[in-house]
Amino acid sequence: MGVVSWLSRGADGPSFRSVVYAVVRRIPAGQVATYGQVAVLTGHPRAARAVGGAMRDCPDSVPWHRVVNARGGISRRRRAEGMLTQRIRLEQEGVRVRAGRVPLARYRWEQAPARAGRRPRAKGGRECDWR
Repeated sequence: MGVVSWLSRGADGPSFRSVVYAVVRRIPAGQVATYGQVAVLTGHPRAARAVGGAMRDCPDSVPWHRVVNARGGISRRRRAEGMLTQRIRLEQEGVRVRAGRVPLARYRWEQAPARAGRRPRAKGGRECDWR
């Protein structure tokens, strides 16, 4: 299935954005997930950038501040206020942010991939490292 078709799915199933928002709403306060981790949980392990695009326009009910980049960093934005807001919200939830990064070993949300009992596989049959 091509990128365009699953990003804009209509009557035959939920849109990619709505699936991303549903996953992000499940991240508990005081924990974070990476864009790649959210992509895996949506069933599209190579769609981390698309997750970022979806998060750019998310509704107010989505805890967007709990999604960070693969290094635990607060991703750059056009407006610096968004980066500061993310840091403040994370700190209010008890997440330690130092030099713009969250220690993933401590605060990463550990959620199994959506496919029960199966880790996503990369080319060649190796397990993906979505952490």
